[in-house]
Amino acid sequence: MFQDPWVQDYDATSRLAQEIAENIHERNRQQRTGGNPAKINMTLRASLQKLKQNISLLKDGVLRASSSRRIMQAEADRRQNLIDDLLTKERQLNASFKGDISEPEPSRSTLMSEGAGGSRGAANPWLINETDETRGLSFGEIKQQQQRIIEAQDAGLDALAAVISRQKMMGQEIGNELDEQNEIIDDLAHLVDKTDDRIRNETRRVKLVETKSASCGMMVVIVLLLIAIIVVAVWPV
Repeated sequence: MFQDPWVQDYDATSRLAQEIAENIHERNRQQRTGGNPAKINMTLRASLQKLKQNISLLKDGVLRASSSRRIMQAEADRRQNLIDDLLTKERQLNASFKGDISEPEPSRSTLMSEGAGGSRGAANPWLINETDETRGLSFGEIKQQQQRIIEAQDAGLDALAAVISRQKMMGQEIGNELDEQNEIIDDLAHLVDKTDDRIRNETRRVKLVETKSASCGMMVVIVLLLIAIIVVAVWPV
């Protein structure tokens, strides 16, 4: 099943924080029993540096996902709260490593595993500084809860993508219809221009014919008058 890479990175960072807490506990035990904690101190310094880098990467991942709208604002806020919890845990671990405060209390998952007779191992990282929503849930149940949230967000994004796709298709269809209407309008405008030119040409022809008709009428009258004059002139009195 697909799992968000950010969730996987957070999972790994939480386990690292728990391992650091256990190593600090072991370092302190060695100091109390007169052992040499030099080697474990070197390991703790490297682990604390790695924890700081991982938290920084988690913060960048939330910012990128939120700015690109790959996650909803509610999920971004939830992830930021998880990061804030990790930052608090990091400060506590650094202070405990330097001996400023007592070592951190074992997490509920560690106490439960030891109380059940289980060996000390990787504790449930989701239960470090857990919220009321996850208190009482097992690691698997919390991961399932997170997966359901991610799936619901993916489904919402898919639905939004489908709506945007339909709107894009409608926009393309409207654009094509407008192009066809513009072509029809252009054809009508061309036809009107041609018709207007024909009307002008016919009007000029009619005027020319009228002018010629008037000229012919005058010629006929003049010819008739000449004939009448000649007839009168030659007619015997």
